[in-house]
Order: sequence, then C-alpha cells, then structure tokens
Amino acid sequence: MQQLAHRLERLGTETAFSVAQAAAGWKAKGNAVYPFHLGDINIPTAPHIVEAMNRAIVDGYTGYCPGPGIPQLREALAEDIGARRGVEFSPDNVVVMTGGKPVITKFLQAVMNPGQEVLYPNPGFPIYESQIEYLGGTAVPYRYLPTSQGFAIDLDQVRASITPNTVAIIYNDLQNPISAESTAAEREAIAQLAQEHDLWVLSDEAYFETRYEGVSNSIASLPGMAERTVILYTFSKKFAMTGSRLGCAVAPIEIAKILSTLNTNDESCTTHYVQWAGIEALRGTQEPVQQMLDILRGRRDAACELVNDISGMHVAVPQSTFYLFPDVTEVMERMGYTAVGDFASAALYETGVSFCTREHFGRRQPGEERQYIRLAYSGIDVADIHDGLGRLRKWIETA
Repeated sequence: MQQLAHRLERLGTETAFSVAQAAAGWKAKGNAVYPFHLGDINIPTAPHIVEAMNRAIVDGYTGYCPGPGIPQLREALAEDIGARRGVEFSPDNVVVMTGGKPVITKFLQAVMNPGQEVLYPNPGFPIYESQIEYLGGTAVPYRYLPTSQGFAIDLDQVRASITPNTVAIIYNDLQNPISAESTAAEREAIAQLAQEHDLWVLSDEAYFETRYEGVSNSIASLPGMAERTVILYTFSKKFAMTGSRLGCAVAPIEIAKILSTLNTNDESCTTHYVQWAGIEALRGTQEPVQQMLDILRGRRDAACELVNDISGMHVAVPQSTFYLFPDVTEVMERMGYTAVGDFASAALYETGVSFCTREHFGRRQPGEERQYIRLAYSGIDVADIHDGLGRLRKWIETA
C-alpha cells in the first residue's frame, strides 16, 4: 500500500465539529437541541453587503484577481484597521485571505523553520497547535490563571518558556474560548518580552470589534511592535460573514510580500466578488453591526445570569467575544463525573444542551485541576438560552 506523508500524523483539527455531529444526530432523532457548541452566528449577513456581493457577480467580478487582494479592498482595510488601532498602515501592509485561519498557517510558514519553537495560548484556538506541529515546529503552550474578572496570562510561565530556539508568540487578546482580555499591563508585558527576545508576534484580533463595553487595543499600537507584529483580521465575526471566507493579514511589508507569494501558491486569490462585499461592509452603514452587538449583548447577559444561578457553576461576565467559559468542577464532583467529556455527553442526552469542553481547546497542561466548559451564544436566541440552560439547571440540581 502506498505511503502517506508522515507530517499528517501531526495534523490536528477542530474537534468542536465532532460535538456538532453528535448534536445533529440527537436532533435527527426528534430531540430538542440547544446549540452552544459552535461559534457560528445565526444572524444573517446585512442586506447591503449581500447586495454588493450579488452586484459584483452581475458586473462580472467572477474571475481571477491580484493574489494579495484587489487594491480597493486593501486600501479600505488599511484605513479602517489602522484608524481603529491608532496605527498608520498602507495597502502594501495588507494581504487579503480566505478568512482568518490562513493567516495562522502562512504566518508560521513565513517565520518558523522546522524544529523552532512557537508559544501559543492553551486553552486556545486549536488550529494554532495543529499548524505549528504540522509545519514541523515545536508548539510550546502558555496557560491562563483564573481571576475575579475572568482569566489572565501566566506571564511567569511565558518568560520561563522562552528559549534561544523560540521565534514567535501567538497572542489572542479577546480570546477564544475563554473570553480573556488583556489589561494594558499584560499587553505591555507581552510586547516587552517580544522585543527583548526578538520574537515575531501573531496578534489574533478576530474579536477586536465584537465587544459590549470598553475599548479594544492592539499590541501592534505599542512602541516598537508594528514592525514585528502580524495582525489577523476577519470579516466573519463583526459582519456575520463566516461562510463568505474573507479576512486579511496586516503585516510588515517584508512579511506581507511573503504572504502574497504564499497566496499565489495556495489558492491564487481570494474570491473576487466577495472582496467587493468586503468593501461595502467596511465603508457602508455600520448600523447592522451595532444591531448585532445589541443582540449578542442580550444573549450574553441572559446566559451569564442563568449560568451563575446554577449551583456549582460560575463565570465572570466578559466584555467581548461571544463565549462563556464557566467552571463546572463542583457540579461534576457532586454528580459523580470525573471526565468533562462524559459530563458534556450526558448533558446533551439528558437536556439537549450541546457545548464544548476545555479538552476541545488544546492538551491539558500539567497542574490543571479545574474543569471548564465553553458555551457559545452566537448561534442561539435568548428564548432558547433560557429554555436550554433552564433544563441544564434542573438536571444538575435534581441529580
């Protein structure tokens, strides 16, 4: 039998999709399912964006276009991303891609050689770890510590993990899955370490504008950081365009040129007509963005109140993203569960509530003792949040 590439043994995935399959299977049998598992959005893309996309198709923008993106979109992105972060970018800093995920892979291809180390958050988006290892690097996790406001990066662990072989750190402020947001001091500490050790930084800013209170800040805006930081930007979250697959990297020009070449090698270009929709999203009315944030804020408030009303569960109220990461240690102990996956499966079949667990977001680190689940409220209405979490509470408290 023919051999397959050995590197496939190092390729991970998003195991959250297996949770989606289990939920779909349970629903297909006629059961009610409350989908807290995937971070998709059940709010349609705004009509003016859809109209721009359709108009571009009718106007014939269905062929090839420049690998780094059409000039009009690159200009719009440079202006918008720069203005919101207080950094001046040119279109030459912008490389359009098919969503945010390709930015992770191409960043690593550009800065990491096989055997070199890259720091990444854990729990965190699982594709970080997957791509570092798939491309032959050494994935070095750093953890978060629980606080009264949520979670904070264990900066001592980050410092201790940096070696002469470390080339980059992946930094996800406004974090998936735990909704952690850096304080100014924490952000400055990461920037200082990057400069002291001459590290590249991938700043995953997918949720930069998915926030309900406060103001987002980018590590790229700190002194000395723009020239070593690649920003991951996506239209998926802010504009409810998850299926349109549109995003970009904002990078120092030397890196941007490499990313453009990788685009040409990998997919030639991002879908032409979708890019015209992106221009309309950025420069058209922003009212639908605010309307969606208002909806998500209502869902957050409902979910947080209901979770914190369940005996043995608690979660801080996050100011951004659309995830909750409640501690369920006491609940599991009281109900006799030792594996959080077993607890999640039982919850699905007993209540219809479907959610991911800590195990879906990276390998558990030494010393981790608390148990967590992730509830995504981007794809479930307030009425179903009340119904689903009400059923979960009844199951837990009557066990």
